[in-house]
Amino acid sequence: MNKILLVSGHPDFEKESVANRAAFETLTKLLPEAEVNRLDVLYPNYIFDVEKEQAKLVEADVIVFQYPIFWYGMPALLQKWIEDVFLNGFSHGPKGKALVGKKLVLLMTAGAPESYYNGENAVSESDLLLPIKGIVEATGMELSGYEILYGVSYGTRINEDISREYAEKARGTARKVVELVKTLANNNEQNR
Repeated sequence: MNKILLVSGHPDFEKESVANRAAFETLTKLLPEAEVNRLDVLYPNYIFDVEKEQAKLVEADVIVFQYPIFWYGMPALLQKWIEDVFLNGFSHGPKGKALVGKKLVLLMTAGAPESYYNGENAVSESDLLLPIKGIVEATGMELSGYEILYGVSYGTRINEDISREYAEKARGTARKVVELVKTLANNNEQNR
């Protein structure tokens, strides 16, 4: 199987997120061969080892970003990681070809219900993907799929039953992503 890189962009899911923690734990459990990149643990001060992170990206065939949607985008930790690691000459620009053809898969969570992202409110689901689509276009990666788990706001986790429900939904969403990642990795292997 090809190399898989799992990148968690949540700034602190141990304390702050039932859904993101359950999703990422499911990804790591069901993809034991994957390299795990918990940015909050590796870089709590947001100062990245750029060469090390670039090497992980070069080695990977399939990259999974798992993160909550904060104010219609990715958390600052993941955004800064991209800004600092995806450098001109590495990931984009005339000589930046390191990420060309790599498969990108997203697993996102949103506090608001799916109906909120129908375009009648602030943004549509398609709008949420615009920054990622720009990154994919600039780097030559392929956005191979995504899942958004809606309606898992930390503000509504008022009891253990709700927390368990969120965790189970997150595990189910993560299992869908795992199936996609395995398919992509196996297809890459067959095409070699």
